Amino acid sequence: MDVRRNWQPPLPAGRRRADHTGIVGCDLFVDGAAAESPGPAADLARLYEQAKAQERTFVWLDLHEPTEAALIRVAEVFGLHPLAVEDVLHREQRVKIERYDDVVFLVVRAAQYVEHERFTATSEIVSTGYVRLFAGPHFVITVGQGAVMELSSLRADLSADPMALTQGPWAVVHAILDRLVDSYVDIAAAIHTDVDLTEAAVFAAGPPVTVEQIYQLKRQVMRFKAAVLPLQRPLAALADRQFLPKEIRRYFADVADQHATAAEQVLVLDDVLNALLQARLTQLTVDQNDDLRKIASWAAIAALVTAIAGVYGMNFVDMPELDWPWGYPFAVALMLGFAAGLYGVFKRRGWL
Repeated sequence: MDVRRNWQPPLPAGRRRADHTGIVGCDLFVDGAAAESPGPAADLARLYEQAKAQERTFVWLDLHEPTEAALIRVAEVFGLHPLAVEDVLHREQRVKIERYDDVVFLVVRAAQYVEHERFTATSEIVSTGYVRLFAGPHFVITVGQGAVMELSSLRADLSADPMALTQGPWAVVHAILDRLVDSYVDIAAAIHTDVDLTEAAVFAAGPPVTVEQIYQLKRQVMRFKAAVLPLQRPLAALADRQFLPKEIRRYFADVADQHATAAEQVLVLDDVLNALLQARLTQLTVDQNDDLRKIASWAAIAALVTAIAGVYGMNFVDMPELDWPWGYPFAVALMLGFAAGLYGVFKRRGWL
């Protein structure tokens, strides 16, 4: 691991740097109830020893973007594998599930819908972040990145319902994944509204929707898709893990079913946007063809008028029309007549 990225210059003598551990919350649960909640000032080693000394007891440590030093300290206390710790330090990670002895490491992507008044070619409507989870026999560690999904409210809800945590650390993992998938469903519904409005605007008679707007919306759906679809394999693996309690596996199977609904919605949105993009490009092609027909029609009218004027502009001596008193009005009338005739023909064909 590269420690240089967290290097800081030394402070003057007599001053101490604050220890930014990144701890958001820390709780010791016994039989589903919070027996101790020391918070950021927790003595992790003592709490973990207490958890290992009792049955149906575990520690829930919630971190948010901890420093490398703080994370290494946590790894030493709970015995986390160095490869998993290295994965946490890398900000960009794929969604995955891995097992290191009796500890399961899970990486998921959380998403959030960004409210907006009007969608433009630069609007951002989906914000994503990462949540990493370590689940062991007597502990669960959550590491958040970004401001997309905070777990403080979830921790408070679970603390108020001891029965929800009687299954131990995996009850926390289930609650996090359940809330995550619920947010996927809500975001898919909100994006569906944006897609419906865009679809109505594409085929409406009002101001046209630009290709850039549709493509930007598709990019946002693709970002959301990259967060939703990869979670399918970890959820299926959790629902099939024999080392998990049978009851908690049923809950993971229910989350997997809910996730399948969200994934289907995302795929439908992607297909609709592909169709809208193709429809808008077809509209632009038709509009360009209409413009070319109009240009060609006016060019034909101008060419005929120019030809007549060119003949009369030759000024040959043997042209009888040069000495005719009505020659000039006749030439003008001839040009206007042919121009009006061609205009009528093109108008009936819909070219003008």
